[in-house]
Amino acid sequence: MTVFAHFPQHTAYFGDSGQQAIVNFRVDDLDQLMVDMAGASVRIDPHREDSSYGQFAWIWDPEGNRVELWQPLLDG
Repeated sequence: MTVFAHFPQHTAYFGDSGQQAIVNFRVDDLDQLMVDMAGASVRIDPHREDSSYGQFAWIWDPEGNRVELWQPLLDG
């Protein structure tokens, strides 16, 4: 599934890189992925978010683009 979500022109959601879009990856185990990313010296945003539809975390790719990671809640 591909979703395009619109944000205000001057949003801070994408971080301070000046990027105009963000990639969101759906993941199965956000906690373990963050441990693995830290072990690989990936730059990690310390902010985490729990919502009614899952958990979110953010990293930056090697070019400085903010990337969103999302673990949806399990059904049932």
